[in-house]
Amino acid sequence: MLENILYNTVNNAVPILLCVLGGIFAYKANVLNISLEGMMMAGAFVSLLTAGLTNNLPLAYLAAVAASLLLGGVFSFMGVYRKGNIIIIGLAINMLVPAVAGFVLRVMAVPNIALQWLNVNALKLNIPFIENVPVLGSVVSGHPPAVYAAFLLIAVMSVLMYRTRFGVHIRVIGENEDAAVSLGLKTNRYKVAAVLIGSVCCALAGTNLALERLAVYTNNMTAGRGFIAIAAIYCGRGAPVPSALYAILFGLARALSTSFGMGSGSMKIVFEIIPYAVMTIVLTVVSVIKRRKSHTRGAFV
Repeated sequence: MLENILYNTVNNAVPILLCVLGGIFAYKANVLNISLEGMMMAGAFVSLLTAGLTNNLPLAYLAAVAASLLLGGVFSFMGVYRKGNIIIIGLAINMLVPAVAGFVLRVMAVPNIALQWLNVNALKLNIPFIENVPVLGSVVSGHPPAVYAAFLLIAVMSVLMYRTRFGVHIRVIGENEDAAVSLGLKTNRYKVAAVLIGSVCCALAGTNLALERLAVYTNNMTAGRGFIAIAAIYCGRGAPVPSALYAILFGLARALSTSFGMGSGSMKIVFEIIPYAVMTIVLTVVSVIKRRKSHTRGAFV
């Protein structure tokens, strides 16, 4: 039981974790990209559609990334360059993707896209030596490639954010854009780059969720994971490691929801609330802590 919960924690945390690692740069650049949900859904839909039409997995991954980058480009053009309301633009993208996907499914006269020829177990990687270790092997080994890529990206994104000129510039722009402009930085270009990094990571999150885990796309299957990722970024203040830990916490909540819901019959819907209840509680606690740490002239505000 415990091994299954831990394995499912890793599995469920990865789509959220990938969105988090992509979204932290936009957060640090002071761009609230709430279209993570739509970009992830686009990656999931386009990857399954492409794989179903071509039977080509590498092409499915590339198509998913291209679709998500297209949405990132639209968001960047309208929100960064044209100075539109990024909340409205993000919500529009989140509504547009399932609408387009639903239209395509209706035209195809199918309720979902399923790849009968793809065996998802064949995509799982067994790590030599570790797979034979009790408990650790059953938890760490036997995951699809995106899982290991996601945890490796925690270190990569940390280095990129805190040990490179690009990361320093992103943080300067987010903290004081006027100062960044006075230094000669092309702030819009950095913001666009931050958004596009998120687009690529969201595409990988979508392919992991639909292609690698299920080989099935059902409309709205992301089920709010993009918004949970935004909550994790907020709680972790955009820092890669703390934000990743919150993503894993939410993954644990979803794993517990799945485990408790199995065999519970009509009570299953109650357990499905667990991830969202945990997100609400964590956001509340973090907000209270941040508020208590804020001071104005020595008084709490």
